[in-house]
Parts: sequence; structure tokens; C-alpha cells
Amino acid sequence: MPVWPKSFYTIRADLHTAAMARRLRRPSTGVAAQETAWQALRDQLAATSYWKSAGVERGMTYAQFRTRVAPRDHASLAPAVARMTAGDKDVLWPGECVLFAQSAGTTSGRRRLMPATEALLAHYRAAGHAALLHYTARVGHAGVFRGRHLLVGGCARLVPLKDGAPTPRFAGDASGLAELSLPAWVERHLYEPGLAVAQTDDWPERLERMAQRTRGRDLSLIAGLPEGLLQLAHAVQDAGAGPKHRVLNLEAVWPNLECCVHTGSLLAPYHEELRALLGPSVAFQEVLAATEGILAAQDGEPGAGLRLFTDVGIFFEFLPRAEYDGGRLESLGPRLLPLAEVKSGAEYVVFVTTPGGLARIPLGDVVRFLSVQPPRVVWVGRTDLQLSPFGERLSEVQVTRALVAVCERQKWSIVNFHVAPLGGGDLTGHAHGRHEWWIELRPGTVATPTGPQMAQQLDAELLAISEDYAARRRDGSLDAPLVRLVMPGVFAHWLRYRQQWGGLHKVPRCRSDRLLADELSQVTNFASE
Repeated sequence: MPVWPKSFYTIRADLHTAAMARRLRRPSTGVAAQETAWQALRDQLAATSYWKSAGVERGMTYAQFRTRVAPRDHASLAPAVARMTAGDKDVLWPGECVLFAQSAGTTSGRRRLMPATEALLAHYRAAGHAALLHYTARVGHAGVFRGRHLLVGGCARLVPLKDGAPTPRFAGDASGLAELSLPAWVERHLYEPGLAVAQTDDWPERLERMAQRTRGRDLSLIAGLPEGLLQLAHAVQDAGAGPKHRVLNLEAVWPNLECCVHTGSLLAPYHEELRALLGPSVAFQEVLAATEGILAAQDGEPGAGLRLFTDVGIFFEFLPRAEYDGGRLESLGPRLLPLAEVKSGAEYVVFVTTPGGLARIPLGDVVRFLSVQPPRVVWVGRTDLQLSPFGERLSEVQVTRALVAVCERQKWSIVNFHVAPLGGGDLTGHAHGRHEWWIELRPGTVATPTGPQMAQQLDAELLAISEDYAARRRDGSLDAPLVRLVMPGVFAHWLRYRQQWGGLHKVPRCRSDRLLADELSQVTNFASE
């Protein structure tokens, strides 16, 4: 397709926005769209050696698929992925795969390889476009397409896989792969910071180059993790100017900036600071995404949930949260529910079948349905990132909400934090201990906090938020929390230690083990020497 002048594409964006607005107002057809997606995926999977042996057949019904094909995690698919990186064809998806996406490794600490098939890259493009149209439809105009879009993601450089295959194979971050597969018109008229900058390995250098390149450009949108967007904002403030000439906010640099797309982690810890750095007129647009695919996007006001993408190539299934057991996935297949069977108000673990050759794979994300017609969800947390060694069952969202409430009340600005258990069994064998909070606040707060002061307030917030936490505090299983206020840069040191600094990498907010806390202790000791 020829690359027409930008006016051609902006006119198309106006038409697509109007069409999306009409579509979002209509009664939901999500269930029908999911049936279409399922049938297309089923027939593709049936043409592969792995899924054929797992029971997938062309023309089989969903009821047959539900009972015959067991859910699988990424570890069980690793041998099949290794065959694909070695050059085997028709393994998890028809044909040959030469690109592989690397997960961020937030939950497990290990980066997983997943096939980045042409069909999956097409899904990234279609879902990304849909997420933008959800925004333009809710604000009532397509003005965001008239400026350029700065993507603050992972490194777009591809890493060769040394597997001896006749055709070279490459791996990269999902965001980088998406940037490398953009349509020509997007790359010419919208995309920033350009591939040369996006392929810079070093994160601080990439931020600086982004800031230098884009300060004189007409940006209308920026997108990324909240943590990365904050770092970008500070880099732009510093770019090409001394302290006396720092700009007040990003609107002063980019007058037409109107949209900030955030994904990957909760906005709440950074909302106030990011709002001040963006400027008063910039709107937030939330997108729920994973390496496996782009799942949902905001289509209304904050708090109204995210509209599930039912018609861009992914088939969703849901398991009631209470029934999830990662140790017996293969027995859970008949209990997974399609979209037609979920209930509003209930919480579910998300499973997906994707055009990347994954079937019935758990994402590790937990969502709650605010409505089913249309399907709107809010992200609740991760299955493996929760805090429950003493039976308190605290989610990532709950610990974040507690800390944000305390910090907003005291005007403290959060840089990063993590919560871990401290203690073990008592003399009777019962679990007993406390929570250890590692918190990094931004220097220069109005009132200097102390660890005991924050611990008392966090305890009070969690008592109000969680009945399970309150019960454990009453029965003596949990003592009052311990707060460690760490020096600036400790979490950045930890991310560098993990080789996960910048881009798509983020700090897990809580775990039921001390893996991260013990590493933070080592980093803290090292940094203080």
C-alpha cells in the first residue's frame, strides 16, 4: 500500500473514530466475536504437530476442546518453543517462525521465549489501533492522529538466537517487535523515537536520546509503563537546558500533547506526580496488555473498567479465582469458562488462546468483571504475586492502595516499593510473622517520614481494606508491619542487578517469599558500602 500524505490518514482516522463510537454504543456482540476467533484459532492449531497430538482437531466443537485439551503453562511449552527456535516447522503454529518475543519476567524472574508469528504481530497492530480508537471515540475526535506518538518501551534491537538453524532466528521485547513491524505509514507519519533510538541498548542513553530527538517535534501521544513515563518526563525536562530553564511540564514542550497511554503496572503510585509532569490537559488512556497479546482498553471514564478486545484474534477463557491451582493446571480444563458464562462482579484468572500458537495458557493476571454486556474488566492482581504466607491474602492492588493512601495524605511521593513476609512458624508450628515493606520515596518531601510512622499508618489502612488481614492481626498470626525506608536508587540498583533496568521492566509489588527482599538487602548493603 502506498504511503499517502498524512492528511489522507487523518481523514481515515476521523471516519474510523466515528465508526468505533457507533460500535461501542451498540449492544455487545462479544460472545459472537469470540466464537469467530475460537473457530479461526482452532483450525490453525489443528494444523500443527504439537496441538494435534494434544487433541485439537479441525471442526471440533468448543465443548470438545474444553474437555480434551488441557491448559498448559509456559514451562510445559518450552520444549516445543525450543524446536521452533531450532528450525522445526508447524510445531505450535503453521509454518516457520523466525521471531520470538521475550517476556519481562516480572512474576517468575525469568524471561520466557514465545513465538512471535506473523499472525501475532498482526494482532499487535490491530489491537493497538483499536486501543487508540477507543480513546478517540470517548473524547469525540481523532486529533491525536495529527501529531506524532512516542513509544517508551523495551529495546527494539533483535538478539540472534544461536541455534544452528538454516534460517537465522531472533528474539526481542514484545514492544520492540511491535515497533519493528509497524505499517510504513505509521512509521513515517506517527512513530517516535525512530528505530535508531529505539534500538539503543542502554536505558539511560535511550531516554536521553528520546528526549533530545523529540523536544522539537509535534507530539500528541506518549505511551509506556508509568515508571518509564516518569523517567522520560524528567529526561525531557533536563534535555538541552540547565536547571534555570527547566520546563514546568510536558505540555510546555509539546503543546499538542493530549494523550498518555499507560500499561503494564498500576498508575496509582505515580498518578499525582505524572499528572503534574504531563500538564493539566493531557488525558490518561489505560491499556491491559501482555507479551501474549493486547487484552483490553479504556473506553470510558476512569473507574468504568476496560473494554475486553473480543474481536482482534484472541480467545479468552476464565477460571474463578478461588479454583486456580498452578500445580494442577492440566486438570482444570473443564472448569474454564468462555466469555458467555462469566458473571459480573466475579474475579477470574485469565487464560488465552492466541495467534502466537499458545492454547489455554494462564496469563497470571486476575480480573474482575464490572459488566458482561459489554464485557468490561478491572485488573485485580497476579496469581503468583500476592502476599499470603500467614493467610492474609493480600493482592498487589490492596498493598498498593494502602501505600498510596498513606502517601497522598502525607504528601509523600513514591519511587518504588516491595512487600515481603518476615518470620515463619512459632513453637506450635503455626505461621506467625509480619510484613516487611521496602519503600523508596522521592527526596524533598515536605515532612520527613519515619519507618514506624509509616508502619502504623499502613497497618491501619490494611485493616480497613482487607478482612483477611484484619482477621490475621486479631488472631496473632500477623504482627504490625516493619517499614524500611531505603536510600534513593536502591530499586534501580536492584533492576540493574537483575539486568532488567528500563523499558518494560518493573518491580513486583509483593511476593509470599523473600526472594526479592533478600536481594534488596544485598543491594542495600552494597550501595551503603
